[in-house]
Amino acid sequence: TSVKLKFRPSTSPNREGSLIFQLIHDRTLRRIKSTYKIFSNEWDEATGQILLPPPSSLRFRYLQLLSIDVNWELHRLQRMAEVWTSEDPSCHIDDVVRSFTSTLNDHHSVFKFINAQIQRKKQLGKIRSSETYQATLNSFMRFRKGIDLSFDMIDSEMMELYEADLRRQGLTRNTSSFYMRILRTNYKLAVEQGLTRNRMPFRHVYCGIDKTIKRSISLADIKRIKDLDLLDYTRDMFLFSFYTRGMSFIDMAYLKRSDLKNGYLSYRRKKTGQLLTIEWTPQMQDILDKYRPYPTRYLLPIIAREDGNERRQYQNQMMKINRHLKDIEGLPASLSPPLALLQQAQLGYHRTRESDPDIVISEGLGHDSEATTQIYLDSIKCQEVDKANRKILKGL
Repeated sequence: TSVKLKFRPSTSPNREGSLIFQLIHDRTLRRIKSTYKIFSNEWDEATGQILLPPPSSLRFRYLQLLSIDVNWELHRLQRMAEVWTSEDPSCHIDDVVRSFTSTLNDHHSVFKFINAQIQRKKQLGKIRSSETYQATLNSFMRFRKGIDLSFDMIDSEMMELYEADLRRQGLTRNTSSFYMRILRTNYKLAVEQGLTRNRMPFRHVYCGIDKTIKRSISLADIKRIKDLDLLDYTRDMFLFSFYTRGMSFIDMAYLKRSDLKNGYLSYRRKKTGQLLTIEWTPQMQDILDKYRPYPTRYLLPIIAREDGNERRQYQNQMMKINRHLKDIEGLPASLSPPLALLQQAQLGYHRTRESDPDIVISEGLGHDSEATTQIYLDSIKCQEVDKANRKILKGL
């Protein structure tokens, strides 16, 4: 199956031409005319893409948004063709074309609505949120076999079928709930905008969050990591997370040199926006000195280049560290920097349990609520673990 974008110029030299979606399957060709219009000088025949003018151009914003919409439709057509032809070998190309064109110009369709929210979040700089929305949209599109729909078509039965489909894939209840909550958020927004009345389609599916047992490692294991001769970078980044109250890796990546002043490290959590201040210790300084000088404004050697791909660099480093940590023999398979966060929760609990531990630890870890903190504490209220933590800490 091949899906491409084509351009058909107008017979009049001063008028816009039409963009065409070309679909080829089993040597059968179909062309679908879209409503998108551009001028001939805005089309690159060699690459099959829309040419964007300089940002100062009056047409830049229009063409930029049009390019996003067109690429989205190409993606939708490609996925639809792949799903239909793989699941039903007898499917004819015209069946795909009919389904695709039925919602091609419906700008209030569910798929297009969620995609618009994805683009908006990217513009606002909420990249992680846009990624979770994209994952949800991809999942729901797969369930729908690429067939778009209106919000009026979403009902309780459809959501129950979608939930059952997710569970058949082996996804946990928390994961299926994750998708459901994002769909519910978009549905509520569509209701607010008058695109549908509220039919309460999520009332029979699970949209909560199950508490999970937070796996921890002992301080003896942390000491082992500290003493490892191999994987210096992985070890140092894990220990830095531990030293800084279990700082998340994304917060570590975006720490700036200016965040360190007068013996204190101050930063805002990416997840909550909460401002945290941590006393700078010799252990932190040892790690920092090891990687100086560093050519960027960032404090740690995670983002090496300020070239617009900072998030990709952070993600690549995070995957590399997680992979290396999993290879350390004798440690939990799910070992990662978040376990340093849990270990800090354990340490904080035994030191503050006599006053008001939930509040103290909630503030220390940057949680928005004590309920979040309680998830970390539920499995660690054990005096024996507390005693072991004290003893091993002294030997670090």
